[in-house]
Amino acid sequence: MEERTPKQLGYIMPAEWEKHEAVWLAWPHDITTFTEGIEKAEKTFCEIIKSLEGGEKVELIVLDDAMQKRSENALKKFGADLNNINFHQVPYADVWTRDYAPIFLKNNVWTKWEYNVYGKANEDKIYWAPLLKDNQVFKKIPLMGEKFEPGIVLEGGSIEVNGQGTLITTEQCLLNPNRNPDLTKEQIEQYLKDYLGVKKIIWLKRGLVNDHTDGHIDDLVKFVSSNKILCAYEENEADENYQILKDNHDALMNSTDQDGKSFEVVKLPMPHIRYKEGHSVHSQDKDTSSQNSESEKAAASYINFYIGNEAVLATIYNDPNDSEALKIIQGCFLERKVVGIDCSEIIYGGGTIHCMTQQVPKA
Repeated sequence: MEERTPKQLGYIMPAEWEKHEAVWLAWPHDITTFTEGIEKAEKTFCEIIKSLEGGEKVELIVLDDAMQKRSENALKKFGADLNNINFHQVPYADVWTRDYAPIFLKNNVWTKWEYNVYGKANEDKIYWAPLLKDNQVFKKIPLMGEKFEPGIVLEGGSIEVNGQGTLITTEQCLLNPNRNPDLTKEQIEQYLKDYLGVKKIIWLKRGLVNDHTDGHIDDLVKFVSSNKILCAYEENEADENYQILKDNHDALMNSTDQDGKSFEVVKLPMPHIRYKEGHSVHSQDKDTSSQNSESEKAAASYINFYIGNEAVLATIYNDPNDSEALKIIQGCFLERKVVGIDCSEIIYGGGTIHCMTQQVPKA
């Protein structure tokens, strides 16, 4: 008997702006990720959780009783309502729930993909291999609804959907041999169609320079309606990301959705963040004399925002382009409040707000 798939049952991955039941986060604790200090990371998480109040529940992963007490104290001090938070105690390594949590579809259906730490567990076993435990987190947390397990590697940050059947991703990530080396492009497309219910897949080429995720889409483009896309764009032709982002923009301008209709593509400026010496993401597994200097660009983007039910949590970096980015994002969400959250310290962990969140659609 042929195995059922979400596509066969008529399920589809909804767009992020559709109503949520809750959002998953994991409390920060790894000092090798947050080299600028756990306290600073905790403050950012308090701000994220507080900003979501009144809009959606927070499902918060913590290690144990001690961490739950620590997070509760920090949140209460910040003025957050603990009644809006459900705590889940389970072993985990890092905060990137976007990438290791399930991808939730409609009608209480969820898909659990495999997570191999961006294909890097074999590159540095001392640092990366322990992060493999995050692949087990949602095999230990009981969730309601019907579960599907495609059995291939896929991170939530590598895909972007419009909720109507179109998905955007990058070849650099999904076709990388460190993910699913035995699968062809056509086979990967079939998995996306079968388990996410999409009809049309748009492949961009590459992601930001120095991105350890190998080109996650959630730093590059974002659907803000079914046919409108915000696209990260660099105006400075001398910038390392200029040609990459121009190629992505041009590709989208020449693409169509699942119904053959063109997109409205809006440029979103880029921040310009450079890692401090010795402090780039996972700096302990690099040669700090050559790679972790002031000249190394951070893989930072304003695209990495989260669309909540009532608030849009936007990344800012104390950068001159912060205000322009917030203005453009607010113009796309007239009925939601855009909250700028300082991610200038969090970025040293290799990601920001969207990477830390995974929404559960309203049933």
